[in-house]
Amino acid sequence: MLFGFLFLYLLSGLWIGFSLFFVGITGMLLHKTNLPPAISLWDKIGGLLANSVWNSLNSWALTALPLFILMGEILFRTSISTKLLNGLVPWLSNIPGRLLHINVVACSLFAAVSGSSAATTATVGKITLDDLSKRGYDRSLAIGSLAGAGTLGFLIPPSLIMIIYGVLSDTSIGKLFSGGIIPGLLLASFYSLYIGVRAIMDPSIVPAADRKYTFAEKLKALKELMPVIALILVVLGGIYLGITTPTEAAAIGVLGSLILALAYRNLSWQNFQEALLQAVQTSCMICLIIAGAAFLAQVVGFVGIARGISAYIASLDMSPYLLLVVLGLMYLLLGMILDGISIVVMTLPIVLPIVLAAGFDPLWFGIYLVIMVELSQITPPVGFSLFVIQGISYEPVSYIIKSTLPFLIIMILMVVLLAIFPDLVLFLPNQMIK
Repeated sequence: MLFGFLFLYLLSGLWIGFSLFFVGITGMLLHKTNLPPAISLWDKIGGLLANSVWNSLNSWALTALPLFILMGEILFRTSISTKLLNGLVPWLSNIPGRLLHINVVACSLFAAVSGSSAATTATVGKITLDDLSKRGYDRSLAIGSLAGAGTLGFLIPPSLIMIIYGVLSDTSIGKLFSGGIIPGLLLASFYSLYIGVRAIMDPSIVPAADRKYTFAEKLKALKELMPVIALILVVLGGIYLGITTPTEAAAIGVLGSLILALAYRNLSWQNFQEALLQAVQTSCMICLIIAGAAFLAQVVGFVGIARGISAYIASLDMSPYLLLVVLGLMYLLLGMILDGISIVVMTLPIVLPIVLAAGFDPLWFGIYLVIMVELSQITPPVGFSLFVIQGISYEPVSYIIKSTLPFLIIMILMVVLLAIFPDLVLFLPNQMIK
């Protein structure tokens, strides 16, 4: 019933954060007999609201969120991304599919320093799509690879979704980051494998080679890649080695992005102001949603909704894997109408207790959820990445959806692989220095 009210509020035009608050208040009004005694119902609501908002936002770990957003905004508004692509071209010129792999590799690298799928897709797509089309590469495959690889911003750390999940579920953000590395690299590899196989089966999707790059030219191109790779190693290496917390690493990342932007001499006062403003706007939007989700989570706990749903699902005697299938279908449906962050904060209060009761590791489930959120980014009709790509490519959404379908299927297969082999997620976190 609460989900019904949520969709009603959303359809009325309310912001998602306020919709979550109103759903929580509605839930308390509908189930007031289940609540502990107090002076009045509105005292209960007010006290719970103040407590949940303060506890959800008074978090040192959450400080990493605006810092990583700011780091991505600075990189987005400077020439660092262009230099990154220039450094990749010589290394991709001699493999099947050649420059069609550039979206996959560039998105993987940029995702590791931005944490945002939208920023990754927009930044890489603005540089690659038109250039690939001018060179004669298949337009559909270029768009599809951008849509699929652009979502890696959620999976390859640092990831904004992982930070939000870690705060809401009380899971180590550092371990979530490390748990996303192997699945992220595997998913990127599967994308490249598909592109290579397509290029071998249909050579017409790739133009004739225009030039050969010598090994010396490839080594020279590395100087364009090394600054970004160094930033990745500094930001993530400190977390994995136990030297820095995610928040401290995010602050180092902001400083590193500023140093790189100043070194390349294209950080103007105007684009720095734009980066700051956009980072504040995005952070405030996410924090409002987190606060609303925390309030709803407490309401769900107080009125016994999670217990009731858990008991109902337990009565169905579903196997853990069948539960994953049901949840996967639910996330696919939600992805058609909501953005990724909203999906996480809306469903986690209800879903997480059920998943834990089924025996799944919360760390593993966090990566599973991140991939499902990635799917939501390219799930029609409201996949956010689809609209980002439409704004870049000026192609019809129907054409973009058709181009994206093979990469959507690869992501679904990746979820199946993680369910069969959970150590793909858990291996690196178990090796982390305590």
